[in-house]
Amino acid sequence: MKSRPTNILPAVPFLLLLFLSPPSPATGAAADASVYQSFLRCLETNTAPEDKISDLVYSPTNRTFNSVLQAYIRNSRLNTSSTPKPSIIITPTKIPHIQAAVLCTKAAGYQLKTRSGGHDYEGLSYVSDSPFFILDMFNFRSIEIDAAAKSGWVQAGATLGELYYRIWQKSNVLGFPAGICPTVGVGGHLSGAGYGNLLRKYGLSTDNVVDAQIVDVNGKLLDRASMGEDLFWAIRGGGGASFGVIIAYKIVLVPVPETVTVFRVEKYLEQNATDMAYQWQLVAPKTTKDLFMRMLLQPGETTVRASVLAEYLGNADSLVALLGKEFPELGLKKEDCLEMSWIQSVLWWGLDNETNPAVLLSRQPESVNFGKRKSDYVQTPIPKASLEWIWKKMIESGKTGFVFNPYGGAMDEVPATETPFPHRAGNLYKIQYSISWKEAGVEAEKKYLGQIRRIYSYMTPFVSKNPRSAYLNYRDLDIGKVYGGKYFNGNFERLVKVKTAVDPHNFFWNEQSIPVLPSKA
Repeated sequence: MKSRPTNILPAVPFLLLLFLSPPSPATGAAADASVYQSFLRCLETNTAPEDKISDLVYSPTNRTFNSVLQAYIRNSRLNTSSTPKPSIIITPTKIPHIQAAVLCTKAAGYQLKTRSGGHDYEGLSYVSDSPFFILDMFNFRSIEIDAAAKSGWVQAGATLGELYYRIWQKSNVLGFPAGICPTVGVGGHLSGAGYGNLLRKYGLSTDNVVDAQIVDVNGKLLDRASMGEDLFWAIRGGGGASFGVIIAYKIVLVPVPETVTVFRVEKYLEQNATDMAYQWQLVAPKTTKDLFMRMLLQPGETTVRASVLAEYLGNADSLVALLGKEFPELGLKKEDCLEMSWIQSVLWWGLDNETNPAVLLSRQPESVNFGKRKSDYVQTPIPKASLEWIWKKMIESGKTGFVFNPYGGAMDEVPATETPFPHRAGNLYKIQYSISWKEAGVEAEKKYLGQIRRIYSYMTPFVSKNPRSAYLNYRDLDIGKVYGGKYFNGNFERLVKVKTAVDPHNFFWNEQSIPVLPSKA
């Protein structure tokens, strides 16, 4: 991957001869079979015979179709008998396969969904109400780490766990700022911004991207130099799926100390959790950049549990001394702290009691439940009296939990326009609302979706306004047609202009993709 591939497919006119003109997708078994055969002929014509492209294409009549489809579905809510299914799944192993898939899907008149790790909270990488194909990127998992240069190339279908493992193989004092869930795909995570426990020290995942490879709507393979700075800007936080197919990102590796410290402290309301939660808002976004303190809030039948989980780029003694001064309400003691290597902290956050880094190579999540997530940004500390009111509403509303993720530090230092992700200085912390359940069926879904939507409504007075902002990677179809302003604030207009320039006919679209400007014709 260090020498960028340059193979580009034959021109589009052949494809138009093959399909005559892009048809309106038909329905029914006979139509599906006809589409499959035409699509496969197109792929075979535009790839090398020795690639045996037919072995990489699945239709619903293929006996392994369902297992391929379900292998990267991470939300049972989007894996029911009534969930719309793709007409074809393509599992490319080489870049020309992707180039052919783009052009042949376009000629067939179908929608193309690109799936990296399948963690989109609304399943937009593998579900659509329109006839669609899936381009499944799980074979694109190459990772090349250059520890001496403190950089690496990582393909879109690799997982975060695989990336962390490959970095650790080369160095125990280098890391990368990305999420805690090891099965998340790199392509979606980085193109939607991405963040983790190094956020306050080194910023977003996408703040540490310096090059990329993408296949555009014309089937051309582009890198940063050939795509231009506007498109490179857009795919670092604007969502890659709106602009093309992300092949790989070149990332900057960041220094981490040989020893980091983690801790988890829990308090219930009867243990002064409200005082701790209030003070957390004042300390977590303002303390040293070396400290990331996440707070989890989970309701019970009569109380709320507040848990502070932290990672500190230093030793336990200095951390206890620091928080003894800044955050006495936490009551942190030396025995609460665990000192470990950075790779062990990755395991501590994402895989509980695992100690062997090789477990990061597993692509199977520990469990797959039904779930829904939402997000908010808080710009002013919530008063204690209001927190007490929120606790009551959480208890009344059911099982929706909150995750408070502190900003500040590096997030205050990067201009809001530097990448499409705009939620920088002025935001104290981000809220993730989270609800998961195991009961199948429409009634259970209605019940739990109602719970999380109610608590989200209750939070309106305490969060950002005009717009009420949201985080793209916490995908939420509830926010409706104004999603562009909520996800991207003032950067949305530039994203629309880039989209219009690189994909004027809006081939790469989904339910929350960047739209194109109306044609002046």
